[in-house]
Amino acid sequence: MAPSSPPQTPPSAVVIVLLLLFSTALLCESRLSLDYYSKTCPSFTKIMQDTITNKQITSPTTAAGTLRLFFHDCLPNGCDGSILISSTAFNKAERDADINLSLPGDPFDLIVRAKTALELACPNTVSCSDILAVATRDLVTMLGGPYYNVYLGRKDSRVSSASSLEGKLPKPTMSMSQLINLFSSSGFTVQEMVALSGAHTIGFSHCKEFSSNISNDTHYNPRFAQALKQACSGFPNNPTLSVFNDIMTPNKFDNLYYQNLPKGLGLLESDHGLYGDPRTKPFVELYARDQNKFFQDFAKAMQKLSVYGIKTGRRGEIRHSYLLKVYDGWWIMLL
Repeated sequence: MAPSSPPQTPPSAVVIVLLLLFSTALLCESRLSLDYYSKTCPSFTKIMQDTITNKQITSPTTAAGTLRLFFHDCLPNGCDGSILISSTAFNKAERDADINLSLPGDPFDLIVRAKTALELACPNTVSCSDILAVATRDLVTMLGGPYYNVYLGRKDSRVSSASSLEGKLPKPTMSMSQLINLFSSSGFTVQEMVALSGAHTIGFSHCKEFSSNISNDTHYNPRFAQALKQACSGFPNNPTLSVFNDIMTPNKFDNLYYQNLPKGLGLLESDHGLYGDPRTKPFVELYARDQNKFFQDFAKAMQKLSVYGIKTGRRGEIRHSYLLKVYDGWWIMLL
Protein backbone atom coordinates (compact mmCIF):
# COMPACT_ATOMS: atom_id res chain seq x y z
CA MET A 1 0.00 0.00 0.00
CA ALA A 2 1.38 3.43 -0.94
CA PRO A 3 2.00 5.80 1.95
CA SER A 4 -0.72 8.38 2.36
CA SER A 5 0.23 12.00 1.72
CA PRO A 6 -0.10 14.48 4.58
CA PRO A 7 -3.35 16.42 4.68
CA GLN A 8 -3.27 19.64 2.69
CA THR A 9 -4.28 22.95 4.25
CA PRO A 10 -7.14 24.44 2.26
CA PRO A 11 -6.12 27.64 0.40
CA SER A 12 -8.91 29.55 2.11
CA ALA A 13 -7.43 28.75 5.52
CA VAL A 14 -4.04 30.08 4.44
CA VAL A 15 -5.65 33.30 3.29
CA ILE A 16 -7.49 33.68 6.59
CA VAL A 17 -4.30 33.14 8.60
CA LEU A 18 -2.41 35.68 6.49
CA LEU A 19 -5.21 38.22 6.89
CA LEU A 20 -5.22 37.69 10.65
CA LEU A 21 -1.45 38.17 10.84
CA PHE A 22 -1.64 41.28 8.67
CA SER A 23 -4.49 42.73 10.75
CA THR A 24 -2.57 42.06 13.97
CA ALA A 25 0.50 43.79 12.56
CA LEU A 26 -1.60 46.79 11.57
CA LEU A 27 -3.23 46.93 15.00
CA CYS A 28 0.15 46.93 16.74
CA GLU A 29 1.49 49.57 14.38
CA SER A 30 -1.59 51.75 14.81
CA ARG A 31 -1.74 51.71 18.60
CA LEU A 32 -0.80 54.94 20.36
CA SER A 33 1.01 54.82 23.68
CA LEU A 34 2.77 57.08 26.15
CA ASP A 35 6.05 55.19 25.74
CA TYR A 36 5.87 54.66 21.98
CA TYR A 37 9.53 55.59 21.46
CA SER A 38 10.97 53.96 24.59
CA LYS A 39 12.72 51.26 22.57
CA THR A 40 13.04 52.80 19.09
CA CYS A 41 14.27 56.20 20.29
CA PRO A 42 15.23 56.14 23.99
CA SER A 43 16.63 59.69 23.84
CA PHE A 44 13.34 61.14 22.51
CA THR A 45 12.24 62.81 25.76
CA LYS A 46 15.63 64.35 26.54
CA ILE A 47 16.15 65.65 23.02
CA MET A 48 12.70 67.22 23.06
CA GLN A 49 13.17 68.81 26.49
CA ASP A 50 16.59 70.24 25.62
CA THR A 51 15.44 71.63 22.26
CA ILE A 52 12.25 73.14 23.65
CA THR A 53 13.95 74.74 26.65
CA ASN A 54 16.74 76.29 24.58
CA LYS A 55 14.33 77.68 22.01
CA GLN A 56 11.91 79.14 24.57
CA ILE A 57 14.75 80.82 26.48
CA THR A 58 16.14 82.48 23.34
CA SER A 59 12.69 83.28 21.84
CA PRO A 60 10.05 83.70 24.59
CA THR A 61 7.18 84.00 22.07
CA THR A 62 7.80 80.42 20.91
CA ALA A 63 5.28 78.93 23.37
CA ALA A 64 2.29 80.94 22.17
CA GLY A 65 3.27 80.47 18.54
CA THR A 66 3.61 76.71 18.94
CA LEU A 67 0.24 76.44 20.65
CA ARG A 68 -1.35 78.31 17.75
CA LEU A 69 0.52 76.21 15.19
CA PHE A 70 -0.71 73.02 16.89
CA PHE A 71 -4.28 74.29 16.84
CA HIS A 72 -4.08 75.26 13.16
CA ASP A 73 -2.68 71.83 12.31
CA CYS A 74 -5.15 69.75 14.31
CA LEU A 75 -8.59 71.31 14.14
CA PRO A 76 -9.12 71.40 10.35
CA ASN A 77 -8.11 67.88 9.29
CA GLY A 78 -6.50 66.21 12.29
CA CYS A 79 -3.09 66.26 13.98
CA ASP A 80 -0.99 65.04 11.06
CA GLY A 81 1.72 67.68 10.60
CA SER A 82 0.22 68.83 7.30
CA ILE A 83 0.66 72.47 8.40
CA LEU A 84 4.43 71.93 8.21
CA ILE A 85 4.53 71.03 4.51
CA SER A 86 5.52 73.86 2.18
CA SER A 87 3.91 74.74 -1.10
CA THR A 88 5.35 73.70 -4.44
CA ALA A 89 4.93 75.05 -7.94
CA PHE A 90 2.01 72.65 -8.32
CA ASN A 91 0.31 72.89 -4.93
CA LYS A 92 -0.57 75.62 -2.45
CA ALA A 93 -0.15 74.01 0.97
CA GLU A 94 -1.95 74.77 4.25
CA ARG A 95 1.01 76.82 5.43
CA ASP A 96 0.31 79.40 2.73
CA ALA A 97 -3.46 79.64 3.16
CA ASP A 98 -4.51 83.22 3.94
CA ILE A 99 -5.56 82.33 7.48
CA ASN A 100 -2.10 80.86 8.20
CA LEU A 101 0.08 83.63 6.78
CA SER A 102 0.35 85.27 10.21
CA LEU A 103 1.76 82.15 11.87
CA PRO A 104 5.15 83.15 13.33
CA GLY A 105 8.44 81.56 12.32
CA ASP A 106 9.66 80.48 15.77
CA PRO A 107 7.46 77.38 16.15
CA PHE A 108 8.46 76.17 12.67
CA ASP A 109 12.08 76.67 13.64
CA LEU A 110 11.50 74.69 16.84
CA ILE A 111 10.10 71.73 14.91
CA VAL A 112 13.03 71.85 12.49
CA ARG A 113 15.54 71.83 15.34
CA ALA A 114 13.84 68.97 17.15
CA LYS A 115 13.37 66.92 13.99
CA THR A 116 17.00 67.44 12.98
CA ALA A 117 18.29 66.27 16.38
CA LEU A 118 15.95 63.29 16.41
CA GLU A 119 16.87 62.25 12.88
CA LEU A 120 20.51 62.19 13.91
CA ALA A 121 19.77 60.09 16.99
CA CYS A 122 16.94 57.92 15.63
CA PRO A 123 16.67 58.11 11.83
CA ASN A 124 13.22 57.78 10.27
CA THR A 125 11.55 57.06 13.60
CA VAL A 126 9.80 60.10 15.11
CA SER A 127 6.98 61.86 13.26
CA CYS A 128 6.69 65.63 12.95
CA SER A 129 3.14 65.45 14.28
CA ASP A 130 4.35 63.79 17.49
CA ILE A 131 7.06 66.43 17.84
CA LEU A 132 4.50 69.23 17.52
CA ALA A 133 2.10 67.62 20.01
CA VAL A 134 4.77 67.10 22.67
CA ALA A 135 6.34 70.53 22.13
CA THR A 136 2.96 72.20 22.59
CA ARG A 137 2.26 70.38 25.87
CA ASP A 138 5.73 71.04 27.27
CA LEU A 139 5.65 74.75 26.40
CA VAL A 140 2.21 75.22 27.98
CA THR A 141 3.58 73.59 31.13
CA MET A 142 6.71 75.76 31.07
CA LEU A 143 4.53 78.88 31.24
CA GLY A 144 2.62 77.59 34.26
CA GLY A 145 -0.18 75.74 32.49
CA PRO A 146 -1.44 72.21 33.13
CA TYR A 147 0.39 69.02 32.25
CA TYR A 148 -1.52 66.41 30.28
CA ASN A 149 -0.58 63.10 28.73
CA VAL A 150 0.34 63.05 25.04
CA TYR A 151 -0.11 59.67 23.40
CA LEU A 152 2.47 59.00 20.70
CA GLY A 153 2.59 57.07 17.46
CA ARG A 154 1.02 59.52 15.01
CA LYS A 155 2.10 59.41 11.41
CA ASP A 156 2.54 62.45 9.18
CA SER A 157 0.28 63.34 6.31
CA ARG A 158 1.65 62.98 2.81
CA VAL A 159 -0.44 65.86 1.46
CA SER A 160 -1.30 69.42 2.39
CA SER A 161 -3.77 71.66 0.60
CA ALA A 162 -4.78 75.23 1.42
CA SER A 163 -8.24 74.65 -0.02
CA SER A 164 -8.92 71.92 2.57
CA LEU A 165 -9.00 74.54 5.36
CA GLU A 166 -12.01 76.46 4.08
CA GLY A 167 -14.45 77.02 6.94
CA LYS A 168 -12.52 74.78 9.34
CA LEU A 169 -10.60 77.36 11.39
CA PRO A 170 -12.14 80.08 13.56
CA LYS A 171 -11.87 83.70 12.50
CA PRO A 172 -12.07 86.70 14.88
CA THR A 173 -15.13 88.05 13.05
CA MET A 174 -17.20 84.86 13.30
CA SER A 175 -20.42 84.97 15.29
CA MET A 176 -20.70 82.75 18.34
CA SER A 177 -23.14 80.47 16.51
CA GLN A 178 -20.63 80.03 13.69
CA LEU A 179 -17.86 79.22 16.17
CA ILE A 180 -20.00 76.74 18.07
CA ASN A 181 -20.99 75.01 14.82
CA LEU A 182 -17.36 74.91 13.67
CA PHE A 183 -16.19 73.19 16.84
CA SER A 184 -19.23 70.95 16.96
CA SER A 185 -18.50 69.69 13.45
CA SER A 186 -15.18 68.39 14.79
CA GLY A 187 -16.80 66.78 17.83
CA PHE A 188 -16.12 69.46 20.46
CA THR A 189 -18.72 70.72 22.92
CA VAL A 190 -19.42 74.34 23.78
CA GLN A 191 -17.59 73.95 27.09
CA GLU A 192 -14.56 72.42 25.35
CA MET A 193 -14.55 75.33 22.91
CA VAL A 194 -14.54 77.85 25.76
CA ALA A 195 -11.78 75.93 27.54
CA LEU A 196 -9.63 75.84 24.39
CA SER A 197 -10.22 79.58 23.94
CA GLY A 198 -8.26 80.00 27.15
CA ALA A 199 -5.16 79.58 24.98
CA HIS A 200 -5.54 83.33 24.45
CA THR A 201 -4.09 83.79 27.91
CA ILE A 202 -0.70 83.85 26.13
CA GLY A 203 0.41 85.23 22.80
CA PHE A 204 -0.67 88.19 20.73
CA SER A 205 -2.97 89.20 17.87
CA HIS A 206 -2.18 91.43 14.93
CA CYS A 207 -3.88 94.81 14.84
CA LYS A 208 -5.55 94.03 11.51
CA GLU A 209 -7.61 91.35 13.27
CA PHE A 210 -9.44 93.75 15.58
CA SER A 211 -8.62 97.40 14.85
CA SER A 212 -11.73 97.97 12.72
CA ASN A 213 -13.93 97.00 15.68
CA ILE A 214 -12.41 99.24 18.34
CA SER A 215 -14.62 102.26 17.64
CA ASN A 216 -17.78 100.27 16.90
CA ASP A 217 -17.72 97.61 19.62
CA THR A 218 -19.18 98.90 22.89
CA HIS A 219 -17.84 95.87 24.78
CA TYR A 220 -14.36 97.42 25.00
CA ASN A 221 -13.36 99.21 28.17
CA PRO A 222 -13.08 102.87 27.03
CA ARG A 223 -9.53 103.36 28.32
CA PHE A 224 -8.49 100.03 26.85
CA ALA A 225 -10.03 100.99 23.50
CA GLN A 226 -8.08 104.24 23.48
CA ALA A 227 -4.85 102.43 24.27
CA LEU A 228 -5.51 99.95 21.45
CA LYS A 229 -6.08 102.78 18.98
CA GLN A 230 -2.73 104.28 19.90
CA ALA A 231 -0.91 100.95 19.78
CA CYS A 232 -2.33 100.12 16.35
CA SER A 233 -2.29 103.59 14.80
CA GLY A 234 0.47 102.67 12.37
CA PHE A 235 -0.72 99.22 11.35
CA PRO A 236 -1.79 100.14 7.80
CA ASN A 237 1.85 100.86 7.08
CA ASN A 238 3.18 98.13 9.38
CA PRO A 239 0.97 95.00 9.26
CA THR A 240 3.19 93.25 11.82
CA LEU A 241 1.96 95.47 14.68
CA SER A 242 0.34 93.38 17.37
CA VAL A 243 -1.02 93.47 20.92
CA PHE A 244 -0.93 90.87 23.71
CA ASN A 245 -4.14 88.84 24.02
CA ASP A 246 -3.93 89.07 27.82
CA ILE A 247 -2.57 92.47 28.80
CA MET A 248 -2.25 91.54 32.47
CA THR A 249 -0.04 88.41 32.38
CA PRO A 250 0.85 87.89 28.69
CA ASN A 251 3.65 85.42 29.35
CA LYS A 252 1.94 83.34 32.01
CA PHE A 253 -0.58 80.59 31.38
CA ASP A 254 -3.38 81.36 33.85
CA ASN A 255 -7.10 82.21 33.97
CA LEU A 256 -6.78 86.00 33.75
CA TYR A 257 -7.98 85.87 30.16
CA TYR A 258 -11.45 84.96 31.48
CA GLN A 259 -11.26 87.56 34.25
CA ASN A 260 -10.48 90.22 31.66
CA LEU A 261 -13.60 89.61 29.56
CA PRO A 262 -16.25 91.01 32.00
CA LYS A 263 -14.03 94.11 32.38
CA GLY A 264 -14.06 94.85 28.65
CA LEU A 265 -10.43 93.85 28.24
CA GLY A 266 -10.96 91.19 25.60
CA LEU A 267 -9.04 91.83 22.40
CA LEU A 268 -10.97 90.09 19.65
CA GLU A 269 -14.62 90.22 18.69
CA SER A 270 -14.84 86.50 19.43
CA ASP A 271 -13.46 87.13 22.94
CA HIS A 272 -16.28 89.55 23.68
CA GLY A 273 -18.72 87.07 22.21
CA LEU A 274 -17.75 84.41 24.73
CA TYR A 275 -18.88 86.62 27.59
CA GLY A 276 -21.88 88.09 25.79
CA ASP A 277 -23.50 84.84 24.64
CA PRO A 278 -25.65 82.95 27.19
CA ARG A 279 -24.41 79.61 25.82
CA THR A 280 -20.78 80.39 26.66
CA LYS A 281 -20.95 83.00 29.43
CA PRO A 282 -21.46 80.48 32.29
CA PHE A 283 -18.20 78.73 31.36
CA VAL A 284 -16.32 82.03 31.15
CA GLU A 285 -17.54 82.89 34.65
CA LEU A 286 -16.65 79.40 35.91
CA TYR A 287 -13.09 79.57 34.62
CA ALA A 288 -12.68 83.18 35.78
CA ARG A 289 -13.27 82.19 39.40
CA ASP A 290 -11.71 78.70 39.34
CA GLN A 291 -8.31 78.36 37.67
CA ASN A 292 -7.99 74.71 38.70
CA LYS A 293 -11.22 73.91 36.85
CA PHE A 294 -9.97 75.77 33.79
CA PHE A 295 -6.68 73.85 33.86
CA GLN A 296 -8.51 70.55 34.27
CA ASP A 297 -10.88 71.21 31.35
CA PHE A 298 -8.20 72.74 29.14
CA ALA A 299 -5.98 69.68 29.65
CA LYS A 300 -8.83 67.31 28.77
CA ALA A 301 -9.77 69.30 25.67
CA MET A 302 -6.15 69.49 24.51
CA GLN A 303 -5.68 65.76 25.00
CA LYS A 304 -8.83 65.17 22.95
CA LEU A 305 -7.64 67.57 20.25
CA SER A 306 -4.21 65.94 20.14
CA VAL A 307 -5.69 62.64 18.91
CA TYR A 308 -8.33 64.15 16.64
CA GLY A 309 -8.17 62.83 13.08
CA ILE A 310 -4.72 61.34 13.52
CA LYS A 311 -3.09 59.05 10.99
CA THR A 312 -1.50 55.82 12.16
CA GLY A 313 -0.01 52.75 10.55
CA ARG A 314 0.15 52.87 6.78
CA ARG A 315 -2.23 55.80 6.49
CA GLY A 316 0.68 58.18 7.04
CA GLU A 317 4.45 58.30 7.06
CA ILE A 318 7.45 59.32 9.11
CA ARG A 319 8.38 62.44 7.21
CA HIS A 320 12.12 62.55 6.65
CA SER A 321 12.49 64.45 3.39
CA TYR A 322 10.51 67.63 3.18
CA LEU A 323 10.68 71.39 2.89
CA LEU A 324 9.80 73.89 5.57
CA LYS A 325 9.49 77.61 4.88
CA VAL A 326 10.69 79.13 8.13
CA TYR A 327 11.43 82.74 7.32
CA ASP A 328 10.98 84.83 4.21
CA GLY A 329 13.53 83.77 1.66
CA TRP A 330 14.81 80.85 3.72
CA TRP A 331 14.04 77.21 3.04
CA ILE A 332 15.25 74.30 5.11
CA MET A 333 15.32 70.72 3.84
CA LEU A 334 15.55 67.73 6.13
CA LEU A 335 16.75 64.49 4.55
